[in-house]
Amino acid sequence: MIRLNAPAIPQTAKTHPQRDSLFTKGPRDVLDHATSEIAIGSKRGIDATKKIPGEGFKRAWPPLIKMDEAVREKIDSLFGNAGDKF
Repeated sequence: MIRLNAPAIPQTAKTHPQRDSLFTKGPRDVLDHATSEIAIGSKRGIDATKKIPGEGFKRAWPPLIKMDEAVREKIDSLFGNAGDKF
């Protein structure tokens, strides 16, 4: 699932480049000039889901951090409600 409005840090914090990246070679658009061959190129997949012990992840997940209300009020006074879109 792609959530374009979600901050990148929580998504990328759940990934390990070696464990969670997948590269595959397959068909691409003929007009894609970045491929190494005409109409053939690679694609990258990233698994940013929460891992479970059966997937080799053995430590506990840390709790989500919540912003203190005083800090939120200070940020809102400086920048308005710019952070509400996240």
